[in-house]
Amino acid sequence: MRSAGALVADTLRRLRDRVRPGITTGELDRIAEEYIRAHNGVPSFKGYHGFPASACISVNEQVVHGIPGPRRLHEGDVVSIDVGAIVGGYHGDAAVTLPVGKISEEARALLYHTYRSLYEGIAQAVNGKRIGDISFAVQRYVEAHGYSVVREMVGHGIGRSMHEEPQVPNFGPPGRGPILVPGMTLAIEPMINQGTADIEVAADQWTVSTSDGKLSAHFEHTVAIGRDGPIILTRWPENEEPI
Repeated sequence: MRSAGALVADTLRRLRDRVRPGITTGELDRIAEEYIRAHNGVPSFKGYHGFPASACISVNEQVVHGIPGPRRLHEGDVVSIDVGAIVGGYHGDAAVTLPVGKISEEARALLYHTYRSLYEGIAQAVNGKRIGDISFAVQRYVEAHGYSVVREMVGHGIGRSMHEEPQVPNFGPPGRGPILVPGMTLAIEPMINQGTADIEVAADQWTVSTSDGKLSAHFEHTVAIGRDGPIILTRWPENEEPI
């Protein structure tokens, strides 16, 4: 899983360097697939329940599961890129929301606080704590800053399958759910909206968007529960903070 996580992190770093006004989401997906396959990995998402691409790329009001294609990014957009890879039979999964050129201060604040909420959750991914402690930490931070947490989409266990038990919500009371023990691996992924928490699914049956058309952001890491604290398996090698 360390190898899968490292490949996902390197893929996201490569995509971060290519995000700019004018590039299409389809081009970003091509870069992701080529990079993963060139490094002895297999894209986790391609073909998963029929998903047609190697990366989920969601723009502005799109929350998750955006299908890459001819859409071009424009100055001021925010783009969420979610990547999974299989190496040696194990999955890594991570996501980042990036600015396209210069973005508004409101958009930058959303990205920053969503990113920080991920680390609030990771700080609770500790031996002896419970899943609910992660969930509560994310919700408390996000709502304290005036944003809303998507309820219908949650994080998950990960390992030989991309989605395993337990589910990892980004909301709920602390002290509930499965106890965390060393060796567990979780995909922790806050999906945070600028406005309402309500979402809707597009006619393509994949793309999830905010119901009020306001911005959304998504950050994710694959995290192992270690004996001495959380181990981020998808940490970017350098300059991780994207904003």
